[in-house]
Amino acid sequence: MIPLHDDNPTVLWPLVTIALILANAAVFFYELSLDPRLLESLIYQMGMVPAAVTGASIPGTGGYFTLVTSMFLHGGWMHVIGNMLYLWIFGNNIEDSMGHLRFIFFYLITGLAAAAAHLAFNAASTVPTIGASGAVSGVLGAYLVLFPHARVQTLVHRRIRCGPGVDTSVSQVPAQEPFPILLK
Repeated sequence: MIPLHDDNPTVLWPLVTIALILANAAVFFYELSLDPRLLESLIYQMGMVPAAVTGASIPGTGGYFTLVTSMFLHGGWMHVIGNMLYLWIFGNNIEDSMGHLRFIFFYLITGLAAAAAHLAFNAASTVPTIGASGAVSGVLGAYLVLFPHARVQTLVHRRIRCGPGVDTSVSQVPAQEPFPILLK
């Protein structure tokens, strides 16, 4: 299921949501402009390397600031498009209910909480962690709490069991339905 839009009208113009999407897109296009060696260096310097954050001395890696900078790096087109689509569909409602300033703090705090959870279970990892998925998951959680009865129009793609084809349709589903698929 791919969310297309929800049925919750908003009052505020989603300034922070749009700014976050533009910032993520700008960083991603910058990543695309780099040759592979420079890109790898960027990922290690600005991505969160758990072992480096927890105290190991690993040359070419960043420090605590990577808990934030890693939220703006993405590993490919589907990674950035998926995160930004979910942020666009659901972030505007959370920003509308919280206001611009509280929303940016909420977004960053949930991203930091996701990074802390990752650190707790992978403290010795030398593999960089990148992406906005933790912060976007915080937005999705807030959406489920604040709008549990909202309807979301989704693109549903199913394989047909009796043949080689697929069935694609658009349908309205309760807000809770698309989220388990994202979390798998």
